[in-house]
Amino acid sequence: MWFDSGCTHAFCLNPETNSGKWDLKWPANVYLEGSDQHRGWFHSSLIEACGARGSAPYEGVITHGFVMAEDGRKMSKSLGNQVFPEKIIKQSGAEILRLWVASSDYAEDLRIGPEILKTNTDAYRKMRNTIRFLLGNLSHFNADQVITYKEMPELERYMLNRLHELDLVVREGYKTFDFKEVFSTLSNFCNLDLSAFYLDIRKDTLYCEAEDSLTRKAALTVMDEIFSHLTAWLAPIMCFTMEESWRSRHADADSVHLRLFPDVPDTWENKELARKWRRIRKVRRVVTGALEVERREKRIGSSLEAAPIVYINDKDLLEAFAGQSAADIFITSQAELKLEKANGEAFRLDDVEDIAVMPQKATGNKCARSWKILPEVGTDPDFPELTLRDADAVRRFDKLKGK
Repeated sequence: MWFDSGCTHAFCLNPETNSGKWDLKWPANVYLEGSDQHRGWFHSSLIEACGARGSAPYEGVITHGFVMAEDGRKMSKSLGNQVFPEKIIKQSGAEILRLWVASSDYAEDLRIGPEILKTNTDAYRKMRNTIRFLLGNLSHFNADQVITYKEMPELERYMLNRLHELDLVVREGYKTFDFKEVFSTLSNFCNLDLSAFYLDIRKDTLYCEAEDSLTRKAALTVMDEIFSHLTAWLAPIMCFTMEESWRSRHADADSVHLRLFPDVPDTWENKELARKWRRIRKVRRVVTGALEVERREKRIGSSLEAAPIVYINDKDLLEAFAGQSAADIFITSQAELKLEKANGEAFRLDDVEDIAVMPQKATGNKCARSWKILPEVGTDPDFPELTLRDADAVRRFDKLKGK
């Protein structure tokens, strides 16, 4: 039996013996089986091929563990702890099963059960919502609105640098069959870099700035790149979701599964900019923590009601905000940065030194459009309920529409 299975490569990978049905090369890219095959098929194939052809029949070998119940015990009818793929697919869809496979360390025995699948369902929902947000905002975006890299604000260039960093990780992950690294990297990117950071900051720009605003067009240009890369990178794992997403935006294009991973220009790499924005994000994390306390204590309803004073006892850290709107980054109406130590009442995070926050309420009137609270609201005679930025955006919108 082992000799027969070990010889399969000679027939399956040989056009002369498989009647030309399969366009396959010898040796195989990879042999995939359970860990018990180290002494079985893997071994017998190696012996037979080396004896007959002088080399192994495969370029690589992947071994996986066995599927166990959630508590680590072997599945059995008597224990009633079996998990059936068809039941998971019927209840949650095939994508959830694929995410479970991709997020598991297959080098060890794999565990599966309701709680583990619930975690995968939550991860799927978050990634799907990120794609849906991108699709919604890109629905009217076209090539005429694309702007060049040099025209972009720093935040957009930082996000393109993140794509450059991710491209290296994703390609290496797929190359070495490290699907868990690919999944966790892209899941964290969707949750931490996009939903909780970039898209959160740029919502105000997307919704409230003038349609032809340079910052708005830059954000859409970058979001288009993010969508293009994410759908390609996730297609091998979330194949139906990415196909649906890709077709929603490019109805006449080929299948997402016929695409190659998009090339990432080397000009997107900017290590110095990445270091700078990591420092900014560290400050933002402390501010976000302080505002969460204010919300929990019901002193504010949303972050736009706040005008925090941020004490930064580090000159280099403070200089990272040069040319940036701290209020936009913190998603507050106003913000003040000070190069000094704070008193003992200020909010701090234990793992972040030299940064403290004194939450304050924003002063002024609330804009009916952006909800920002600023003293300037009411100073525009045509739109007294708006900020000057929003009044200008509405005025330009009305002009474009011929009102």
